[in-house]
Amino acid sequence: MAFFRHAKILCLLFIWLIYAAGVSAQNKPNIIIVMADDLGFSDIGCYGGEIKTPNLDRLASHGLRMTSFYNASRCCPTRASLLTGQYPHTAGIGNMTSDQGQPGYRGFLQPNVVTIAQVLKGAGYQTGMVGKWHVSETEPLPTKEEQLAWLDHQITNRDFSDTLSYPVHKGFDKYYGNIWGVVDYFDPFSLVNGTRPIQSVPKDFYYTNAIGDSTASYIRQFAQKEVPFFMYVAFTAPHWPLQALESDIRKYENTYKKGWNYIREKRYQKMLKLGLIKPNQVKLSRFMTPERGWEKNADSLWDARAMAVHAAMVARLDQNIGKMMDALQKSGQLDNTLIVFLSDNGASPEQPAKFGPGFDRSGTTRDSRKISFSVNKDVMPGPQTTHFGIGPEWANVSCTPFRYWKSKEHEGGIATPFIAYWPNKIKAQNKISDEPAHIIDLMSTCTDIAGAIYPETFEGHRITPTPGKSLLPLWTGKQKAHLHDELFWEHNGAAALRQSDWKIVRVDINAPWELYDLAKDRSETQNLSATYPQRMEAMKKKWEELANRYSVFPKP
Repeated sequence: MAFFRHAKILCLLFIWLIYAAGVSAQNKPNIIIVMADDLGFSDIGCYGGEIKTPNLDRLASHGLRMTSFYNASRCCPTRASLLTGQYPHTAGIGNMTSDQGQPGYRGFLQPNVVTIAQVLKGAGYQTGMVGKWHVSETEPLPTKEEQLAWLDHQITNRDFSDTLSYPVHKGFDKYYGNIWGVVDYFDPFSLVNGTRPIQSVPKDFYYTNAIGDSTASYIRQFAQKEVPFFMYVAFTAPHWPLQALESDIRKYENTYKKGWNYIREKRYQKMLKLGLIKPNQVKLSRFMTPERGWEKNADSLWDARAMAVHAAMVARLDQNIGKMMDALQKSGQLDNTLIVFLSDNGASPEQPAKFGPGFDRSGTTRDSRKISFSVNKDVMPGPQTTHFGIGPEWANVSCTPFRYWKSKEHEGGIATPFIAYWPNKIKAQNKISDEPAHIIDLMSTCTDIAGAIYPETFEGHRITPTPGKSLLPLWTGKQKAHLHDELFWEHNGAAALRQSDWKIVRVDINAPWELYDLAKDRSETQNLSATYPQRMEAMKKKWEELANRYSVFPKP
């Protein structure tokens, strides 16, 4: 009898433990990280832009915005940092996704790191990703002719990279998206479902819509189980080529006809009105190309159209965030879901028409229509048969009020709009925080929220500790002091270090270092290197120390 009595007690205890684990799992929040591609600091409405983004504005008005959140200034390095909680070089992607044979420049995620998906999966989460991966090695075929045939969908019998480096082998249960970086929005190269290449797309296909539809579908599938989920949604918009639906472009066809400086000033004034910046701290920086006056711009119609297409791409991205929110609402998941939104870097000044076809830029469509790379601005951007970018002037506007843009470590290159929305936990409505934080912090934030453990080893490899910090105490008002003693950047010789409100930065490896007091001059207009030489030298020495620690320098 005693045996049966004890067995009954053990059975009841086992059932209770299962129930308790289930309750615990149900109480854990879902986590969705949404990343835009080449979106400028002031592009969206709630950050000062004229582009209509009602869904992002809604998240901001019922959540928190950060005005000093930083990325790693370029697509691949930022994505590596987001996924792993490491500075890019530590993860092996200090530059782009080609293997340069050095620890910081292997071009793909290294065995010393884990992804957020791998860590949260170990804590019982369902995991899914949709969109741009771009952290697998991307090597072209031996000849340009073969590469163009591959890009144009004429070669279909090969993988786009080592499939063991794809998301489904990095912790994600489900994946739909592009492995390489640049895409034709109407017929993307390197599109896969799991590891299987997608051979064709419907006639009415537009990639931003496909990302939104797939995200909503994943949410509905995940919501059927009483287990939380983690999703990484990586839009390609508004990265070049400038391609959008004509119905979206028409809404902005007259918006940009007054030119660069007019839009910059309007954005700056709106940012002041929204309380995003303070006039005594953030001035509107000098236009980066003052010799380019709009009144004498012979290509003003083309340039106005280019920015209208950019705006259309951003607006369509926002519409698809609305699909995601609708799926969360209808499945009863919205209140207990953390949604984070940010951009991978500042807006792009690149003019891809100058590059011409090759590497990741197709020369013809699948049905053999030629794609225009005209540098004469005699073909209007927007349709599938064009391959253009907004250029440095509009990139400067997109990054209002800052200087520079994508791939530089000045504020225009690294400062991102950042929204955190979580009704069950972030109670402050329409809150704005200027606390400095970095994309390396998202790993620690996710593990903290999920009750997960960041591993010391994983699959037989020793894992590098993350330098990131959890943002949760900051978001909930439990921490007001600086999270970091210093923040570090390097990409292609451009470099920076921030300590408290002081920042040193250089535009490239041959340029002199500059020094700024961001508490008084966030726009980086007053170089104080000659005024505070000792501080400058101390910070340069610290940058060198961190560059060695984070594998920036090649090993002998």
